[in-house]
Amino acid sequence: MSSVTNDLSGMEQTRRRLAALYLPIAEDLEACEKIYRSELKSSVPFVQRLVDHAARFQGKRLRPTLLLITARACGGIRPIHHQLAAVVEMIHTASLVHDDILDEAMVRRHAATINVEWGNESAVLLGDYLFTHAFHLAASTGSTLACQWISRATNRVWEGEMAQNYHRGDLDLTESTYFDIIRGKTAELTAVSAGLGAYFAESEPQVVDSMESYGRNLGIAFQIVDDLLDILGDERNTGKSLGTDLDKLKLTLPLIRYLAQASPDEAASVKSLMTDTDHSTSRRKAIKTVVSQDGIIDDCWRTARDYVDAARQNLEVLEDSPAKAILSSMTEDVVKRAF
Repeated sequence: MSSVTNDLSGMEQTRRRLAALYLPIAEDLEACEKIYRSELKSSVPFVQRLVDHAARFQGKRLRPTLLLITARACGGIRPIHHQLAAVVEMIHTASLVHDDILDEAMVRRHAATINVEWGNESAVLLGDYLFTHAFHLAASTGSTLACQWISRATNRVWEGEMAQNYHRGDLDLTESTYFDIIRGKTAELTAVSAGLGAYFAESEPQVVDSMESYGRNLGIAFQIVDDLLDILGDERNTGKSLGTDLDKLKLTLPLIRYLAQASPDEAASVKSLMTDTDHSTSRRKAIKTVVSQDGIIDDCWRTARDYVDAARQNLEVLEDSPAKAILSSMTEDVVKRAF
């Protein structure tokens, strides 16, 4: 059997496992999808073509799934949850479209990115289109609080993105700044997804706070693993362009920790390698070899697992239920993504 066949077989196994895991909310996810498709239905053929293509980037639908399962674990899913699940998915998809422009990425979910297929201008406009629809849909719930939470989360996502963009080329980036960036650009949307799920299931304030913390810890672990994949992963398995952080000189946790413990000569050598644009193809291999030494990768994995453990502890406020078990399983899914 060829390696490509093996890759496709592995992806199919993952899809089947996730379908089984999310079976309790399958109808709710479909309700969310119907709202998503209906809200983004356009009479302009080209716009619809862009929207349909971007829908291929949805993947595991982590954020709407997180919102819906949290709602189920906290007392029950209501119609407003379906709307808000579609909102967070629109915001996430918009952020992916814009990220691909900034990273000059060529592939996502085994498909050409919007910017490659139709240019940066169309990609920028599509991302804006998705954002405006997300806020329109949030407003249509009639909940001022939902709009406030969504707006606050989106602002923090883009603060994180802007901070990361500002620190491009900063090869002395501190671990503290790195975590500030990922709490915004990745973890804030998972945090608000879980928080909205709990709040609109009429949970007690302390439960809502705990579920927000669960989502935030889950998001941080997800981003650390994503950073490891950017260096160590295989594009056939991940289905997206890898090495973009290196190409854009965005320091991530493995490199930050390597540079922090390397000798001055070793650090200077790696920094020189990172800025060597003439050998970008071989650079990722060389960086992979470097950070795989001295236990750096294992150390980063332990950090991701620490956040996963913290997320599980956040679930202790919930009564035992099948939905709670799924939330616990989701933490393992974060650190089991294939290389």
